[in-house]
Amino acid sequence: MDKVKLYKSTKEPEIYHYFNANKDKLWMFRHKYYDDAGKRREKKKSGFKTEKAALKALLEVKAATLRGETKHIEHDNLTVGQWLDMWFESNQKKWKETTRIQREYIIRLHLKPYLGSYRLQKLNRYIYQREFLNLVEGQYKPNTIQTWHNLFKIAINGAVEEEILSRNRFTKISICSIEDIEEKIKENFLTPAELVTFINDAKKHENITTYTILLTIAFTGIRRGESLGLQWKNIDFDNKTITIERTRDEKGVRSPKTKNSYRTILVDELVMNQLKTYKKWCKQILFKNSHKLKNETYVFINEYTGDSISNSNVLYHFNKLKIRTGFNNLTIHGLRHTHATILLNEGQNVKEIAKRLGNTVDMIYKIYGHVLKELEEQSVTLFSQSLLASGADFGANN
Repeated sequence: MDKVKLYKSTKEPEIYHYFNANKDKLWMFRHKYYDDAGKRREKKKSGFKTEKAALKALLEVKAATLRGETKHIEHDNLTVGQWLDMWFESNQKKWKETTRIQREYIIRLHLKPYLGSYRLQKLNRYIYQREFLNLVEGQYKPNTIQTWHNLFKIAINGAVEEEILSRNRFTKISICSIEDIEEKIKENFLTPAELVTFINDAKKHENITTYTILLTIAFTGIRRGESLGLQWKNIDFDNKTITIERTRDEKGVRSPKTKNSYRTILVDELVMNQLKTYKKWCKQILFKNSHKLKNETYVFINEYTGDSISNSNVLYHFNKLKIRTGFNNLTIHGLRHTHATILLNEGQNVKEIAKRLGNTVDMIYKIYGHVLKELEEQSVTLFSQSLLASGADFGANN
């Protein structure tokens, strides 16, 4: 930025315009102030497309300095991940060894992977709910999620105490209980007949990529991010299996959620045949776009560019499909619930279902407890009915 020629604004002496390498006219501000220690500092920010936008940002900085919020200004680009590291490093010696180990584990494996890339001062309740709580809900015990949430709130309180944040936005967020999750699941799965209607509609009205990915999710129970992370090397046509070893979304590629999420599952021949057909189609699309299908090529691609499809692309087509079919309460994760519920109703072993979904047995019992209870009640009735049909004449002994 120092090598770029700056032109001072005629409206505000701390605003400048300049030209980038593409000859685009951009704006910036440079504001001098004193920090809490009385040291002279300068805050500057560039890349504004209009003078008005640069002026608005400058006025916000000036207002913050007048309020004495200099730390807020100095750390405006600090990410959540960077703050969690700073907070942990400065406080870990105050904690017991067990507490330190637990908190380091939670920050490294759960908070930073989901939230670490967001700017601390820009993270709000909506993003926190959508990008963290909604994604872990139903995959982990509510008490576990509550522990993670409590730790995050403590860390945010630390940022407030350091005057990096003005307040803690996350104090009034509540975590769903098992009962709440069960209620959501009851409204978020399809019966076998409804699933047939849904998938047939996708086949008839959507492109081949949308049909294939939704068919795969419904018939395997894998998560949306896991399906987007599939590469062709993960599809074993000889043994009819799919291996899950990564997840992918708008934040990039990363390892699966838990140790249980790494798995290889058997897949229905119907799905494998569709994937064979789809692979031939992919080769043609990639060839048109001067690419070759390799083992590391992502399975689900854009029909026009041959690039791997995005999370938003899947959601766009899924939302059209559910509105058209009338299943308005359904989410893509509901297809996973549908898979599990159908297997449970068919009497599949809970341990095998857990293995297939990448969950623990305990989580299956907790998440689908209402289904298992109904099955237990049915089994009691069926046992009595089978004996009565065989001529049993039991009853109370007078």
